[in-house]
Amino acid sequence: MASTRASLTGGTLVLATGFLVLFMGGGARFAIGLTLRSVVGELGWGRSELGLAVALFQVVSAACMFASGRLVDRASPRLVLGGGLVIAGVGIGLMTLMSAPWHALALFGVVFAVGNGIASIIPVSVMATRAFPRRAGLANAVVSSGMSVGQFVVIAALASVLATVGWRSVFLWLGVAHLAVAPLLLAMTAPTDRRPAATVSGSLGLRQAARTRQLWLLLGVYALCGLDDFFVSTHVVALAQDRGLDVFVAGNLLAVMGLAGLVGVMASGAWSDRAGPIWPTAASFLIRLAVFALVLLDRSTASAVIFALAFGATFLVTAPLTVVFVSQSFGTGSLGALTGLIIMVHHVAGGIGAYLGAAAFDRLGGYDLAFGVMLVSNLLALALTAGLRPRMFDASRAS
Repeated sequence: MASTRASLTGGTLVLATGFLVLFMGGGARFAIGLTLRSVVGELGWGRSELGLAVALFQVVSAACMFASGRLVDRASPRLVLGGGLVIAGVGIGLMTLMSAPWHALALFGVVFAVGNGIASIIPVSVMATRAFPRRAGLANAVVSSGMSVGQFVVIAALASVLATVGWRSVFLWLGVAHLAVAPLLLAMTAPTDRRPAATVSGSLGLRQAARTRQLWLLLGVYALCGLDDFFVSTHVVALAQDRGLDVFVAGNLLAVMGLAGLVGVMASGAWSDRAGPIWPTAASFLIRLAVFALVLLDRSTASAVIFALAFGATFLVTAPLTVVFVSQSFGTGSLGALTGLIIMVHHVAGGIGAYLGAAAFDRLGGYDLAFGVMLVSNLLALALTAGLRPRMFDASRAS
């Protein structure tokens, strides 16, 4: 009875810790999208200059996610997360001093990217999966929902700051919040600092997994998903403003997308525990196809709002499913490294999506070309998802 209570307490601590970290990241990574129009308006930049900073952020943070994934296969996830929060807080806090495009590249694209990539969903997902191996989908949905709640709460608060004080205060408060959370995380104890040996036997490592068709299909699916995700998160506030919403309402639209994402991520996690991760992944791409077509054909303010809310419901669907795909396909021996590799590809493609939207707007005066590319990418993503195998790795046989 005592050990059961300890297990429940430890598991709850893992969920709370992971939720808190992703809550912070869920607000901070959308700050550029929230402030994009205000920054370029005050400083006289083009949207593509901030878009380039977002693209660099995606590449650098993606590489650091892969590195942190390899690290948590060997070291304490808590220490990895705490160190990442400190670096991220310094980087995003100093953005309040920006005055030239290279400042955004250095601070957001490099320093914040390194910290955000280290303190990411990879170590959190590994902790959650180790704590709840039989309900990995739902456990990861719970911690991943921190990103949705963070997007809703943090962005809603920052939208008020942006409207009343200005964009510089947005970055200052985000930096302070990161630095405040880091000591709390480092002071916590977690029962999942070491991986359970029973789940490692028979697992595939990076090199072995790279020889399978499954891994390459997953990389393709997540690359196309990332292309959509960060194009939308970077440009949806600006799109809503272009179509008639004021800065406060448009900023809160991004926040409400987080609330819609909470519904989507919880549903996908529970669904994957019952039917596997393929069906919720396919459903999210079908919804995206419909709303990209809507916003491309209908230029009204209402279509922009519907687009944001419907896309928001799909935004984090694949986040809790990554570790489920990996554990069911390759085992958990290299769970951090393989999950990190997939998310790295997702984020690199996301940088391309963010920059594509900015470049399309600056050259053509609108997002139509980018919307067309996203329609095609979702069709391809559906085809790749259909080719995935439901389960390749049997833990019971391996152990």
